[in-house]
Amino acid sequence: MNDDGKTGLRRTGYEVTGNLVDMTRPAGPQRTATFRAQPQDIAIDLDRTAIVVVDMQNDFCGHGGWFDTLGVDVAPIHAIYPNIRRVTDSARAKGIPIVWVGFGTRPDRANLAPITRYPFARVGGGAGLGDLIHGKGRSEPHHILQQGSWGAEVVAELDARPDDIHVDKHRISGFWDSPLDSILRNLDVKTLVMMGVNSDECVFATLIDGSFHGYDTVMIEDGSATSSPPSCHEAALYQVRFCFGFTMTSTDWAEGLESA
Repeated sequence: MNDDGKTGLRRTGYEVTGNLVDMTRPAGPQRTATFRAQPQDIAIDLDRTAIVVVDMQNDFCGHGGWFDTLGVDVAPIHAIYPNIRRVTDSARAKGIPIVWVGFGTRPDRANLAPITRYPFARVGGGAGLGDLIHGKGRSEPHHILQQGSWGAEVVAELDARPDDIHVDKHRISGFWDSPLDSILRNLDVKTLVMMGVNSDECVFATLIDGSFHGYDTVMIEDGSATSSPPSCHEAALYQVRFCFGFTMTSTDWAEGLESA
């Protein structure tokens, strides 16, 4: 049962030999890296860190997705793809787990309260979570952000891999009604480096809940974007720096890894 998974993290399982079950879970040496950040620079243990990417899905980001059918300009979202790839590719090379968190609703929507469904249907002109739509330029219809649908898949440009960790969520926050917290605790993760869309909504809510759960939280400024007015993105960054954690750029992240 000595199973460290595929992430290169310290042992988090039992060591079973003969009649002995070793539950000590030795910590091992730290891999410390120092990063430029706001409001202050930070040092983190790479072996207790995870990258969490929120809602980078076809329905939010892709051509032919739900946002695209609503006339939302997805170009600003596409502009952050290289920055997200810079963070995830460099983290993967260091054995840091990549966690893709996104909407994946039940086909029967039985666990979605009316207050959860209402905002999506309102901004979608009556089409919301789980409803069938015909995406622009797509021959096949799909159910909006339904588990297993094209719309719920991570956009191909970000190269999400099967051996990354994929978590379905059903709320604005990735921690509610999902196994995210259990997964992170089983990996012995303490620091969450977060990015995605929308920076002022799902990324922000997931980051806040992460801080409430006791995780150290960091938002990648240029790896996050929003379809809201630019002031909303700036307000989210302000609140993170003021109350809930730290922010840094993808360049800060890449350069900090070199110090490890």
